[in-house]
Amino acid sequence: MPTTKNQDDLVKTFKAILKEERFGSQSEIVNALQAEGFGNINQSKVSRMLSKFGAVRTRNAKQEMVYCLPAELGVPTAGSPLKNLVLDVDHNQAMIVVRTSPGAAQLIARLLDSIGKPEGILGTIAGDDTIFICPSSIKTIDDTLETVKSLFNFSE
Repeated sequence: MPTTKNQDDLVKTFKAILKEERFGSQSEIVNALQAEGFGNINQSKVSRMLSKFGAVRTRNAKQEMVYCLPAELGVPTAGSPLKNLVLDVDHNQAMIVVRTSPGAAQLIARLLDSIGKPEGILGTIAGDDTIFICPSSIKTIDDTLETVKSLFNFSE
C-alpha cells in the first residue's frame, strides 16, 4: 500500500506535473500523480484542482493540447510589479484588449481609468483577466495603444 502524502506535497507535485506541459487529459494527470505516490487521487479531485489553480488547456511547444498553469498564480498583491501582470495588449482598430494574470484585470483597469482622457482612454471594462479599453477616438487608437504598452513596459 503506498504511503499517504499530505496536501502540500500533492499541490507541489500537481504544479510540477503541469509545468511539464505534456499531459493532455485528466486521466493522464491522475496516472502521473498516482505514480508519484498519491494512490488516493481520482479524476474528480484532479478536475477540482485544475479549476482551483486556474489551469487551462493550451498548445505546448510541440503544438499538442495540454494542461498548464497560468503565467502567474494567485491574486496579485500590491507588491506585484505591474509589468508582470500584463500578458498581452492588442487592438482591432476600434477597441484595445489587455489580457492579464488571473485576478489582475480590475487593478490594471483602475489604473488605466485614472490616466483617462488625456492619454486617449474614454473608459474600461474589466473582468477577471481581460480588460476592454474604449479609446477616446479611434482615429488615435495607435497612439493610445502605444501609451498602454509603454505604461506596462510591454513589448511584443
